[in-house]
Amino acid sequence: MELEREWVVGFTDGKGCFSVGIYPHPEMTAGYQVLPEFRIVQHQRDVQVLYALKRFFKCGVVRKNNEDRLEFRIRKFNCLMKLVNFFERHPLKTKKQVDFKKFARIIRLMERKEHLNKNGLVRIVKIVMTMNTSDHERQSRILRKLTECG
Repeated sequence: MELEREWVVGFTDGKGCFSVGIYPHPEMTAGYQVLPEFRIVQHQRDVQVLYALKRFFKCGVVRKNNEDRLEFRIRKFNCLMKLVNFFERHPLKTKKQVDFKKFARIIRLMERKEHLNKNGLVRIVKIVMTMNTSDHERQSRILRKLTECG
C-alpha cells in the first residue's frame, strides 16, 4: 500500500494525536522529562494502514495498543522533527492543526534544548496545558512545583 501526502494529511486529521507528556525524572536537570509523541490507533483489521504510515514516514513503530487495537507511534526526536517538517509543508485542515502548531513549537523548543532548563520547561508546560490532550490538573501541579522552586 502506497500512501499519498494528501491522504496522510486527511487521515491524520481524523485519527492522529499529537501529545506531550511531562514526567518527574530526578536525573534530568529540571527534574522532569518531556516526552512528545504522535499516534494513530486502528483496529487490528486495518494494521496494513499503520505499516503503510511507518513506511511513508520511514520511522515509528507499530505496536499493540489495547485488546484488538494497534497503534503507529513516533517518539524518536529525529523522527518527530521529520513529522513536524512534513505537516508544516502539508498543513492539517481541521482544528487538529491548532494542536499540531503547539506540538511543533514544543519540538522546536526541545531542538534548542530549552526543555533542559526550568524556564524552558515552564514554557513547555504552559503550551501543553492549552493542548486538547492535556491532563490540566497534573500539568498545573508540575507548573506550581516549577515556579515555587524559585
